[in-house]
Amino acid sequence: MRFLRTLSTRRLIALCLSAIAIAAGGTAIAIAASGGGPTPPAKPLARAVHDGLTAPQVQGITARVKFTNHLIDSSGIHGANPLLSGADGRLWFAPGKGFRLELQSENGDAQVVANEQRFFVFDGTSNTVYQGKVPKHRKHRAERRHKVPSVARIQKGLNRARKHKLDISGPVPGNIAGQPAYTVRVGPGRPGGLLGAVELAWDAARGLPLRVAVYARGNNDPVLELVATEISYGPVDTSNFSIDPPSDARVVNVETGGRHDRKAARKLGFKVSAPKTLAGRKRSGVRVLHGRVAVIRYGKDLNGLLVIEKKAKPETQSRSNHHVEFPTVDINGATAKVIDTPLGSLVTFQRNGVQYTVLGSVHADVVETAARGL
Repeated sequence: MRFLRTLSTRRLIALCLSAIAIAAGGTAIAIAASGGGPTPPAKPLARAVHDGLTAPQVQGITARVKFTNHLIDSSGIHGANPLLSGADGRLWFAPGKGFRLELQSENGDAQVVANEQRFFVFDGTSNTVYQGKVPKHRKHRAERRHKVPSVARIQKGLNRARKHKLDISGPVPGNIAGQPAYTVRVGPGRPGGLLGAVELAWDAARGLPLRVAVYARGNNDPVLELVATEISYGPVDTSNFSIDPPSDARVVNVETGGRHDRKAARKLGFKVSAPKTLAGRKRSGVRVLHGRVAVIRYGKDLNGLLVIEKKAKPETQSRSNHHVEFPTVDINGATAKVIDTPLGSLVTFQRNGVQYTVLGSVHADVVETAARGL
């Protein structure tokens, strides 16, 4: 828990889907949380959350982890990197200093590294680095985030969430990586999107997450899961968080942040396509990022859609033989790539010098219908 409050064009799309970067009942939770070893006492959820938030802060974490990814069928991917196919690896974390995740596979390694200023994601199979700046947060917001609410206030928040139809169960006592742990499961209590539930398990004594898993609707096995298999607590050398990717890697700069400004859409250099309705959903918001990218939202909650529009760049042949081949469909005369996963779908295509991407936690036929409405 403390970890969460401290961390502030083909392959990239797949990587982004892999980082989405969130249906069984209580029995499945108990099985997932039971790794042998001592378990913590049963507690009401509000008390378990409060105790985790007020636990003494550790100096750092060193862990071995297992990452599972079933978003895309990796059997058809030549040289799939660990972020797409899943792998074992190591993790380092120091509160307020940095985070590092390394995954190793026969086809190459992957790294995710972040400190207070910058981050990068390294795909060893294509020797590509995606890097950017960590968004800055206002100081008063950070201070407010560190004020731990009382048990009564946490319970009030849980009651409010349940009134909004969130299905919250747990905490289920268990043991993960040799540590007594609690597991909570949260799912949408009403239909909407393809998300089934998210499970989070944390160290009962230290309040630190030991497992996070994302389930698709109607699926008893996690689509995405990151779980500690071994863990130790103590100081971590900050050199682990040095933003120093391989010098010979291809670099892709990722922009973060942006601003809400409908008028700025007039200065984008292309006409934004933003009909009032799309695939039966009403337009609910427009955002312009860095004066170059328009993001239009349709609908609400998990059943909504996002449309991303920007000036198109000429499509080039990948320099690497490691690639993902996605199906294509016709969108009003344009050839579009389609990514269909258990958690959501995406379609992307170019037309008249503009790159369009439509995505949402919906089936592929919905995003294709939306794309044809642009």
